[in-house]
Amino acid sequence: MERFGVKSAPSRNRSKTALYVTPQDRVTEFGSELHEDGGKLFCTSCNVVLNHVRKSAINDHLKSKTHTKRKAEFEEQNVRKKQRTLTASLQCNSTAQTEKTSVIQDFVKMCLEANIPLEKADHPSVRAFLSRYVKNGSSIPKSDQLRKAYLPDGYDNENQLLNTEDR
Repeated sequence: MERFGVKSAPSRNRSKTALYVTPQDRVTEFGSELHEDGGKLFCTSCNVVLNHVRKSAINDHLKSKTHTKRKAEFEEQNVRKKQRTLTASLQCNSTAQTEKTSVIQDFVKMCLEANIPLEKADHPSVRAFLSRYVKNGSSIPKSDQLRKAYLPDGYDNENQLLNTEDR
């Protein structure tokens, strides 16, 4: 065959997937119907994960009856909820979590400055007082956890303050 200049047919084993397309590229392409979180592409109204590599899969989903039905329901609602990945949810620090740690650190600092042993935090009357009158006071852990988790942080912070004052 080569002698007569006839070439063989091109190979059809090539994949028709877009190799270098990211979920964010698909979001910019399709607009507000899709959103990206944690490297995954989500349909905003259906809250399902879509294959961002194949454009035809996205088009098929957007033309489906279930999508049009869910989109109509989604537009009727005023609250817009976007599904997130588990890793993104776990990385998010809420204000309550940061407030809780600051209350615990302030409590440990107060005990250290007033020369109060941390074991006194385990007394039932102290626990009742903290839960009744201190915001997030019921979230203060027992003395052994205070000693293990929060005392080293307070010690390091005080050491840094002392070193900066000496200079």
